[in-house]
Amino acid sequence: MPDKIIDFHTHAFPDALAERAITQLLSETDEVRSFLDGKLSSLIASMDANGVETSVVCSIATKPSQFDPILQWSQQIASDRIIPLASVHPQDPAAVEHIHQIAQAGLKGVKMHPYYQDFYLDDPNLYPLFEAIQAEGLLLTMHTGYDFAFERIDRASPKQISDVVQRFPEMKLVATHLGAWQQWDDVERYLLGEPIYMETSFSVEYLGPERVRRMLLSHPPEYILFGTDSPWTDQGATISSHKNIDLPEEIQKKYFFENSSQILGLRQ
Repeated sequence: MPDKIIDFHTHAFPDALAERAITQLLSETDEVRSFLDGKLSSLIASMDANGVETSVVCSIATKPSQFDPILQWSQQIASDRIIPLASVHPQDPAAVEHIHQIAQAGLKGVKMHPYYQDFYLDDPNLYPLFEAIQAEGLLLTMHTGYDFAFERIDRASPKQISDVVQRFPEMKLVATHLGAWQQWDDVERYLLGEPIYMETSFSVEYLGPERVRRMLLSHPPEYILFGTDSPWTDQGATISSHKNIDLPEEIQKKYFFENSSQILGLRQ
C-alpha cells in the first residue's frame, strides 16, 4: 500500500464564498452531492483524517473578471500541503498575459473547464494560450469528457485531446476523470499508451475496479495521477476504492504520489 498520497484534483473556495458556491453548483445537477462545506479548512481536516500529504486545489474562472481574485486567493493559500491552480477565461483578451502572471507568481499551473467556460478544446483561438502555457512550463489541468450538469457535446473529447497534444507536445496537459468522463471507450482508442497525463477521479464509481486497473496498466506508468474531486466525492472512500484496484506496488507508488510530486516539482 502507498505510504504517501497526493490528491491531484480537489476544490475549495474562500470562506465567504464557500456556502454560496456549493449551493449553486449542487443546484445544477442532482447527480452529485457535497461531502464537505467547500472551505479550505475542511479539506485540510479531510486530508489529515485520510493520510493525504498534499492536495491540488483547482479553481475555475467562469468569467474574465475572476482572474485577479482567484490569483490572489491562490497565492494566499499556497503551502507545502496545498498546491493551488489559478484559472484564466479564454474570452479574456488578457488571457495570454495572465499566463505569464501566473508563472511569475510562482504557481504551478492552470485549471480550465470547457463547459463552465464555454469553449472547445481544439479551437484554434486557444492556441496562443496553449503556446504561453507550454512556454512557461506550467501544467494545464483540463476537465475532459462530459459533465454532469451540461448537455453531452464534445468539448474536450479524447480525439480533441489527442489533436491538441500532438500540436503542443511539450505542454503538460492533465486530462481529468481517467482521460475523459463517460467517454472511456474513446479514451482507450485515442489516449491509452500515449504520453498524456490522466487523473482518475470519478472513474472507479462508473467503470468498476477491473476495467480501471486494466486501463491504468495499459497506460505509461509515469502518466497516471490519483485524484478525488473532493468535495464532490468522499476523499477517504475514494482512496479506499482506488487502493482496491490492486495495482503492482511500484505502480501504486507512482500513481498515488511519485508522478504527482514530479509534475508539481515537489521534493520527494
